[in-house]
Amino acid sequence: MAASPAGSTMDAQARFGHSVKGLLTEKVTSCGTDVIALTKQVLRGSRSAEFLGQAARNMVMQEDAILHSEDSLRKMAIITTHLQYQQEAIQRK
Repeated sequence: MAASPAGSTMDAQARFGHSVKGLLTEKVTSCGTDVIALTKQVLRGSRSAEFLGQAARNMVMQEDAILHSEDSLRKMAIITTHLQYQQEAIQRK
């Protein structure tokens, strides 16, 4: 029995439909994979920003400690000078 033209058209449409569904499934899977990769990259970037922020806060704390140390050294230099003057005064007596 020969296939009717209407039957072969239906078969071709069915094959085309399956082909399109297969391509669509591949594209959806590919897009899903891309979204996951993008999400991971955004999260990595977010963590990098957190690390940079923490580093900046640590640097500010270190700067404050350095300024405090500088001030303490300046005061110690003044005290040392005063002690030297007192020592010289005692030695002259």
